[in-house]
Amino acid sequence: MSARLVVLVSGSGTNLQALLDACADPAYGAEVVAVGADRSGIEGLERAERAGIPTFVHRVKDFASRDEWDAAVAQEVAGHRPDLVVLAGFMKLVGDAFLAAHGGRVVNTHPALSPSFPGMQGPADALAYGVKVSGCTLFVVDAGVDTGVIVAQTAVAVEDDDTVDTLHERIKVAERTMLVDAVGRMAREGFTLDGRRVRFGR
Repeated sequence: MSARLVVLVSGSGTNLQALLDACADPAYGAEVVAVGADRSGIEGLERAERAGIPTFVHRVKDFASRDEWDAAVAQEVAGHRPDLVVLAGFMKLVGDAFLAAHGGRVVNTHPALSPSFPGMQGPADALAYGVKVSGCTLFVVDAGVDTGVIVAQTAVAVEDDDTVDTLHERIKVAERTMLVDAVGRMAREGFTLDGRRVRFGR
């Protein structure tokens, strides 16, 4: 029985595509059952539609408040009965209602080695600080910004001539591999949260 994944996207959906490609192999142990977005007309949704996967869009501006939007997304996701929710380049922070419904089963990536350089500018902050190694983190989403329990990390060396773009591009390549490997393991083996640790196995 494959684990059910709901993936939320905001852009081109390259991480989503990596997951779709992995899920094509039955041995991977997971299937994407729905893809949601916070805006329409994006490549991420088109990737899902080409793969025959149901999609939904909830735009924040269509709701009276951010809390109402959050509750609507939470309810929509719940309707697909996910075992795991993957935020794949989803540019909105989920809120209390979402975490109440799905907390402990939502993962996101961050383009730095947490807890260093949280927030939107991870690669730029790492470069500005002069670190020699950066990378990416997969974590279980909590109410903070990039503060959740760490599932996996991959190191990426910072080259002397790196720009923010060249560093971020290499981090994104590492991020896709890390995401696919870790989500597959979570799907196949199961996992529990034990304080600040993720323990694989049922």
